[in-house]
Amino acid sequence: MVYKWTDASGVVHFSDQPVPGAEKIVTAGTNTMKASSPPGAPPGVPGSARADSTPATQVFQITSPAPGQSFFGDELVAVRLDLSPPLRPGQTITWHLNGKELEEQGTTATQFTLPRLDRGTYAIAATITDQQTGESQSTASVSFFVRQPTELAPLRPRN
Repeated sequence: MVYKWTDASGVVHFSDQPVPGAEKIVTAGTNTMKASSPPGAPPGVPGSARADSTPATQVFQITSPAPGQSFFGDELVAVRLDLSPPLRPGQTITWHLNGKELEEQGTTATQFTLPRLDRGTYAIAATITDQQTGESQSTASVSFFVRQPTELAPLRPRN
């Protein structure tokens, strides 16, 4: 379950924790990855030593662009992945735009800006892979739109 709310400054936030006045959003698929024990470590002790035997659960989701968001003209598309807890040693992130791997971001980028995109519908997704175990988990794909002005319907300046 994901919760969405807008703060007093108009900034939209997403969280896996309920906040008073937040809207519940049902997401497709699962966005969690359970850490596994490294080779030779006792069971229940993921990557780093933990006092308890409960494996850490990683929750992640794309928070920008928003599903169905439209971008106009030469607007840049800001991409952001919220990740809790943060990326662990040995984990990498792979980004895909319309099914094609984006290689310019590196393997640890949780936010970046897409260059000017042509008119069309796009889908972006992220996959976190644990390089030690080979386990991976992907976000749900987020679709967004890019619209370009035409001579018949040019963009009007925003006020």
